[in-house]
Formats: sequence, C-alpha cells, structure tokens
Amino acid sequence: MSRSEEQRPTSERPHAPDATTRPLSVTAVENDLVEGVYGRLAGVYDLVYGAVLHPGRLRALERMALQPGERILEVGVGTGINATLYPPGCAVVGIDLSPAMLDKARQRCARHGVRHVRLLVMDAAAMTFPDQSFDVVYAPYLVSVVPDPVKVTREMQRVCRRGGRLVILNHFRSEGRVMAALEQAISPLTRYVGFKADLDLPGFLAQAGLAPFTIDKVNFPPIWSLITCING
Repeated sequence: MSRSEEQRPTSERPHAPDATTRPLSVTAVENDLVEGVYGRLAGVYDLVYGAVLHPGRLRALERMALQPGERILEVGVGTGINATLYPPGCAVVGIDLSPAMLDKARQRCARHGVRHVRLLVMDAAAMTFPDQSFDVVYAPYLVSVVPDPVKVTREMQRVCRRGGRLVILNHFRSEGRVMAALEQAISPLTRYVGFKADLDLPGFLAQAGLAPFTIDKVNFPPIWSLITCING
C-alpha cells in the first residue's frame, strides 16, 4: 500500500463495486437468442453436454434427498437428461423455452417409459404456476443462459414452498484473477454455444437474496458450482 493511500480516509479509498448492484456479466442475451441457440443445439446437446456434466447432475439429485410424493420443478429441462433419474414416487414438472429441446425430452421419456415427468413450454422468468407449488425447484445449467438470472431465481423462490429446497447447478466466474479475465473476454462468444462464461457468483447470490447452506464444486475439472438453499 502506498503512503498516500495509507493516509487517505477510508470513505475515499477505491473499492470494488457492491455485490448487490454490480453487473453479473459483461454479456447480455435475449430470449430469442437463447431459443435459437438451443434450437440448433437440440440434436447434439447430449453429445456435447451430456457425459461431461453428468457427475454434477448426479450430485444434485443426492443433495435434493427426494422423498416419495414430493413435487419437483426442473427449470430448463432441456433434452430431459434428468428425467430417468427422478424416483417414480415423485411428481416432476419440467419446463423449457425451446420446443426443439422439449421434443427431445418427450422422446426420451417415451423411450424409457417415464410417466411421472410432465413437460411444458414456459419462460422461466414468467412462470404460470401458483405460489408455493413445489417442494423442490431445480435449475441445472440454466442461470448463465437466461437474460435475467435474478428474475428467474425470484420466480423459483415464488413457486417453491416455504422450507422447500432450491438447487442451482451452474458455472460461475472463477475466483482467480487470470481465469476470471479470460472468462470475461470469451463470454460474448460462449453465449452462442449456450452459456455466459463469466456469471458472478457473489453478486448473483446477493442480488437474488440466496443464503446457501451448501456450495459444492462438481464435475471435472471442478469449475461448476452446486448451490443448495432452503426457501425462506
């Protein structure tokens, strides 16, 4: 620290933007871009994002600790990779903005005889479900895709019952300065393959009002975060 900074009043020292107000990403997306990207990815999504991200999905199911009769909402169900993982005693609703992705999910459910998963086209930022409709609300690899991750998370909180579980599985900007700078640099490009690379985790948690009781690092390399919260 320089001598001039030592003598400067605390209120005048430069500081990082407050987590509750700072931008979460350098990249902006709109729903039409998201729908177009995932419409094009529908046929190859499982090949590109299936096996490599599957350990995180399995860990998320462990964290949910699902009980018979519970109601689960999967936000961003995509091609339905999780559909066969849910125990038959639960009632599952999966929503997605992309009809092409949902077509793949329906084919998967039919192929595997999955009857306890209902699939709907719906905007995650404007869900039509009543308040407190679900015991568990799960967003796998979603919040770095949507135009407004905070708005989507607020909707997840609204439709989850009080005391229910909110589970978010996603990549967030790295804590290391060099890697974070790289992720910010490439984020405008990665949106064209389905995600923003530089979503700010502390800012996201602060602005969405989330207080996780667990944050696990998952997949390999372990650069994805599995966030579990109790809905207040």
